[in-house]
Amino acid sequence: MIKKRIIPCLDVKDGVVVKGIQFKGLREIGDPVELAKRYNALGADELVFLDISATQTGNALMLDVISKTAKELFIPMTIGGGLKSIEDISAVLNAGADKVSLNSAALSNPDLINETSEKFGAQCICIAIDAKWDEDKQDWFCYTHGGKQRTDIRTIDWIKEVERRGAGELLVTSMDYDGMQQGFDHKLLSIIQKAVTIPIIASGGAGSAEDFISLFLETDVSAGLAASIFHDQDVSIQQVKDLCDSKGVPVRHV
Repeated sequence: MIKKRIIPCLDVKDGVVVKGIQFKGLREIGDPVELAKRYNALGADELVFLDISATQTGNALMLDVISKTAKELFIPMTIGGGLKSIEDISAVLNAGADKVSLNSAALSNPDLINETSEKFGAQCICIAIDAKWDEDKQDWFCYTHGGKQRTDIRTIDWIKEVERRGAGELLVTSMDYDGMQQGFDHKLLSIIQKAVTIPIIASGGAGSAEDFISLFLETDVSAGLAASIFHDQDVSIQQVKDLCDSKGVPVRHV
């Protein structure tokens, strides 16, 4: 049985790790390199590092921070935010990232998925999906620019297309559940997992170790990602893994 992954996420704005609720009200958490070192030592399976200011403001890639972080890690690191070209992605991978996360750039230029998958391999290309429910249209739609801009692209249509184009993984964030700490959006995740065959990282809503158990028992996603509960040390990665063990959910141990 494939082991489930527990992944902390570092949302970085202007070089500082931040966290908000439903993509709003950001508060400062700390230094990304120091937090990455801590999570590496605490048994995280991977680390996702999203520069949420880059897409909105066009900030230069923080290659120095990425390089410093990569030197402190012995686990895979995914980098996203402001990546718009093969050159951007190549620079990030060369700085020490194992994978890249694409959202806004992929939606505006879907061919980028094909090109990068062919050049770097599908295993390096993770497509981030920021999905929000539209009550009027009774469907989920994709958002870009750190959740600031709504598109007319239906989430389910988009995830099918990115798989066809060669994406190796999806990072699905439920904007409605983000930061609410009331559990993951099982309905959205269940629909997505039935539509594609590539691995899915679930994001948005984790509030307890039990939320990961529910996620893994009620959906077939490959990984659960969280920020607030790990940053605030309300729940440790080890606590999540210990509970997974007790419930028969396979996880890795350092």
